[in-house]
Amino acid sequence: MTLNELRYIVAVAREKHFRKASETCFVSQPTLSVAIKKLEEELDVILFERRKQDVLVTPIGKQIISIAEEILERSNEIKQIAKESQGDMSSELKIGAIHTIAPYLIPRLIPNFHKHAPNVPLIIEENYTHVLADKLQTGELDLVILSLPFQEPNIETHLLYEEPFKLIVPKQHPLSQAKGDIVLRKIEDETILLLGAGHCFRDQVIEAFPNLMHLNYQSDRLQRTFEGSSLETIRYMVASGTGISIFPCSSLSDRDEELFTIKELSHPIPKRKVALAWRKSFPRHEILKRFIASLEEIEIPCTQKS
Repeated sequence: MTLNELRYIVAVAREKHFRKASETCFVSQPTLSVAIKKLEEELDVILFERRKQDVLVTPIGKQIISIAEEILERSNEIKQIAKESQGDMSSELKIGAIHTIAPYLIPRLIPNFHKHAPNVPLIIEENYTHVLADKLQTGELDLVILSLPFQEPNIETHLLYEEPFKLIVPKQHPLSQAKGDIVLRKIEDETILLLGAGHCFRDQVIEAFPNLMHLNYQSDRLQRTFEGSSLETIRYMVASGTGISIFPCSSLSDRDEELFTIKELSHPIPKRKVALAWRKSFPRHEILKRFIASLEEIEIPCTQKS
């Protein structure tokens, strides 16, 4: 049994396809297939059911592949510890962030992080929370930035900041001229623009303002909701007069004042907590410390530091 054989079975399990797995491992398909067959014979088990269009992992295969993932992760950690013990911190760092954080935080993070670790390349992925969680657990990502709550086994979190939500309305909208903070009853009959299903920020908005959704089904109400694929899409829909929306404050900037009006919401002001998460077994302690320092140096005026 070799590490290469373990890499091959993990790749096949992820890709559900021998050819695609061979491409990710940079070997020919026959090489990969022969190695996996050899491992199955050595263990005297069937790891995969070969089908015409795809591959099915057997129950015993799932158990073995889970252990193989851990072994590969630990073997990589050994290499990282050895390199960093000699002062070499040049290995890439794979980070992830949710869609409603990445475009606004990462541009601020990169120059700060390069001050602390100038030779460490960042591989960056923007995705949904559940996808980032899976990749963090399997070692495909080293660190992820997301909003709490985030409860995963064997994961540590570090609170970075809290940020309030704000209301954005078209400049020609009556609410644009309203005095003071905006209360829920003033937006109950409005056309609301929300992110689509799967975005945790959408869930946080609905939790804070549950009437934004169920009023759609009351015949005496005029409210409608539209969904956007990103905050950027919704930003321009609001600017065009399609409706109003609720945004995390860090996604708003002075340039937006030319597009629409930003209004404060009344107490209790809904907010979210943004945190960094990593595996408890993550071995690059010095890089983690520098990454956290880089994040904590970022100044976002509307937020409150942990």
